[in-house]
Amino acid sequence: MSLSPTDNAPLRILLVDDEPLARARLRTLLAECRAPAAQIVGEAGDGRAVLPMLREAPVDLLLLDIAMPGLDGMALADQLRSHPQAPAIVFVTAHAEHALSAFELDVADYLTKPVRAARLQEALARAQRHLRQRRAEPPDTGHLLIQDRARLERVPLSEVLYLKAELKYITVRTAQRQLILDGSLNDLEARHGERFLRVHRSALVARGAIRALERHDGGDEPDGWAVRLAGLPELVPVSRRQLQAVRDALRERAE
Repeated sequence: MSLSPTDNAPLRILLVDDEPLARARLRTLLAECRAPAAQIVGEAGDGRAVLPMLREAPVDLLLLDIAMPGLDGMALADQLRSHPQAPAIVFVTAHAEHALSAFELDVADYLTKPVRAARLQEALARAQRHLRQRRAEPPDTGHLLIQDRARLERVPLSEVLYLKAELKYITVRTAQRQLILDGSLNDLEARHGERFLRVHRSALVARGAIRALERHDGGDEPDGWAVRLAGLPELVPVSRRQLQAVRDALRERAE
């Protein structure tokens, strides 16, 4: 899909927006960009048209609208995360309220319309740095983006021991601390099911952290069970429905 850009080569850019006037505006602005310069290699009016275009020619960067009919920008960006050579993404949208969700998708930048020339040039530079860094580092094993007071924090999934749904929030537990995430446990399971195991309707645990299955009198089931996780003193209750899945996970670790 994308090759690593050199210092002097222009960024190969695909414009994705369902509004022709918005694409025309970006074409005009990109013609003025110099550091790095821009080479427009194609345009698309919806997200579904992008994937075959990426297979046909190398692309370094998508300038991607969010609100589009069919496959929207968020859904497309989520699909591209599974591609090791995916282009960098800069969202260009009139909807500023999507910024937090966008950065959870590890995009290079987020521009709000109407786009200014100086701000677009800055976004191109960020995208270029993003591509270099991504190719210089080992593959990202994933992270959660958590709003902690006034700052955003990336918490590596490799550090998370369990995720527990409580009221409207999710408790994210590592060996050292506890954080609060606004989200859906079902969504996290769908995205990271290879790393986490459902042990209860309200809890996922890290598969690699499971150490033992023990009898447990607490929780909402009498004569119940719980898992012991590496690095944590507390047990995590296991529902009867998920008991066999935990036993299977322990058996796989022992083999």
